[in-house]
Formats: sequence, structure tokens, C-alpha cells
Amino acid sequence: MEEDGTRKTRRARARAIVAARLEKLEDLSIAKLVPSFLTLLGLCSGVTAIRFAVDKQWPGAVDFVILAMIFDMLDGRAARILGADSRFGAQLDSLADLVSFGVAPAIIMYSWTLNKLGDNGWIAALIFCAASAVRLARFNVQAARDEGATNVRPYFTGLPTPAAACMMLLPLLVSFQWDGTLEDHPGISVAILIVTSIMMVSTLPTPSIKYMKLQRRHRVLAALAFAILATLLIVWTWTTLTGILLIYIVSIPFAIFDARRYKHLP
Repeated sequence: MEEDGTRKTRRARARAIVAARLEKLEDLSIAKLVPSFLTLLGLCSGVTAIRFAVDKQWPGAVDFVILAMIFDMLDGRAARILGADSRFGAQLDSLADLVSFGVAPAIIMYSWTLNKLGDNGWIAALIFCAASAVRLARFNVQAARDEGATNVRPYFTGLPTPAAACMMLLPLLVSFQWDGTLEDHPGISVAILIVTSIMMVSTLPTPSIKYMKLQRRHRVLAALAFAILATLLIVWTWTTLTGILLIYIVSIPFAIFDARRYKHLP
């Protein structure tokens, strides 16, 4: 009798182990791997941007940073649509963002103009990388505590790393359009670097596009505006990107003012 009980117990344990392994296999479905795959594509884009910067191919370097931003938007949306949100994905996304929007822009700007300052230019680039790491670490902690941007409070705390990367690359974007000598002065890049680094680690509210509400009656106009924007990006790529970035920068003070009404909301 005892032997039969022992056999039944062993069989039950074996069935439980097999069920657990099958459950893990189900968790590894293709749909749930899509967001992480997009994140890795963004990481590869950031690393490729560094390669173009080393080869002094500046338009290519900026193109791949922008491509990394596109993948960064797609992986989060894919995770929400497919129900594949996970702590692993969140950590992987932050690591990819650090490379694409922290390390890559710093190396691009150092290779382009900050190297004229020697070691001081390199220190400035390191400061930007460190500020990006701090910003992403705080974002992870806030997300774990449900303190990030929400439908109720559509604002990030501090400047997001993708926006900071764009602001860092602004002088380079300007140089693609005008053959001047002012935009490549290292002093301008250092000033922008300091401002963006401070904003990343600050507690200033910045707009979160992810939670911006669009009413149904405005969707047709939004689709039309998107089509026009896509056309402008194809025809006048650098000018359009510069304009979008400037509009975002101008919107930050309005976000700070508007965020006050969310201060007492839960």
C-alpha cells in the first residue's frame, strides 16, 4: 500500500512538472516574442548609428537613430496589442534605449564636434550617457510602482531619452540644411547637452504622446495631418524633422503649466 502511494505521488509530481513545462512553452509563443524582437532591432539600429558616426557618415548616423525611435514606438504598441507586457521586455527595452538614445547620440556628437574640446568634450559625452542611464532607471522604478504617465496624468517625469537624443542632434540636423559654421561650434553642442542632461534627471513634466487623447470626430483630420507629415518627411526630411523637434521643445513649457491641474489628482 505504501509503495502504491509513493508511485502515485511520483506520478502526480511528474504530471505537475510536465504541465509546468508546457505552460512555459505556451508563454514562449511567437506573438509574445514580437515586442522583444522589435526592441532588438532598435538596439541594432542604435549600434549601427555608432558605426556610421565612426565612419563620419552623419546622415546615416541620424537615420539609424530615427529608425531606433520607430522601433521603440512599435515594440511598446505591439506589447500592448498582443498582451505581451513583461518585466523582461521592460528591462530589455531600457537597455536598448540606453544604447540608442544615450550612447549613440553622445558618440555621434563627440565624433562630429565635441572632439574639438579634447578630454572635456569626452567628459561632456559621458555626462549625457550617465543622465540617460539615470532617467531610464527612474522610469523603470516609476513603471513598477505605477507612477509613470497614465491616461489620467499624460506626462512623463523628466525629458524622455528619445526626445533628449533628438535635442542633442539638433545642431547636426541644422548643418544638413545650412552651410554655416555656427551650428558645428562645440560650445553650442555642450550647451544643448547640459540642458538635455539636466532635463532628463529633473522632475519637470513633459508631454507623453502615448496617452494623448484623440476624439473620434478628429480622427479624419488626424489621418490627413499624418499623411501630410509623411509627405513632408519624404520631400524635406531634415527640415521637417527640425520643425517637429522645435514644436516639441516649445510644447514643454505648456506641459509644465498644464500639468499643475493634475497635481492633486490620484
